[in-house]
Amino acid sequence: MTVGPNEPREPREPREHHLTVQRTARYYALGGPSPDVPDDITELWIVCHGYGQLAAPFLASFAGVATPSRRIIAPEALSRFYLDAPSGTPNAERRVGATWMTREDRRAEIADQVAYLDALHEYVRPPASASRVRLRVFGFSQGVATVGRWVAYGRVRADQMILWAGAFPPDVDLTSLADRLAATPVVLVVGSRDELASWAGADAQLQRFAAAGIAARLISFDGGHRLDNSTLAALAGSSGA
Repeated sequence: MTVGPNEPREPREPREHHLTVQRTARYYALGGPSPDVPDDITELWIVCHGYGQLAAPFLASFAGVATPSRRIIAPEALSRFYLDAPSGTPNAERRVGATWMTREDRRAEIADQVAYLDALHEYVRPPASASRVRLRVFGFSQGVATVGRWVAYGRVRADQMILWAGAFPPDVDLTSLADRLAATPVVLVVGSRDELASWAGADAQLQRFAAAGIAARLISFDGGHRLDNSTLAALAGSSGA
């Protein structure tokens, strides 16, 4: 049947489109000789927070390992949201957190977070003329998947990767990263009483890295789903191997 010019047409399914826009990202820093010129440092850490956290309070946990020669950078995820339900509480009093991504439009979300971390690293790293600076990338909880995808798909070459209380993304083929991670020791950290990152998960991750020919070791501490000051200090004092 032919539809006349004034007759309604049958509805069509909406078509998805994407537009790349400029965003303002927030990050916090500890340690180093000055806020934006880390040319005298010997070590740079980029640490990614977990789901529902913000960068500033997360970075505060690293105050004990920040030094004039070790600069620690905490990027904040781009998607913020209210943690508290709107049950009559004014917005000004509701807690705010951030998430790196959700399942919705995940390919674009992953591409955006990788580009963000690449840009941040290039912005904060010392100039090429500076002495060799060791790079450690650190992910906590949801941040583990974030740094895992960054190392897999981004331009970064880390000297150590620390995966704390989270799972390396299952969609990343570790075998294809064997050469790239050959000189990047991997450390898995989990609390013995962590209700969200079980020992079974940690053991399975170790086996997954071993099957791909990537060196990885497991560290545990007495605690739950949190950072641990003593364990952080031990990692900071190690050579990274």
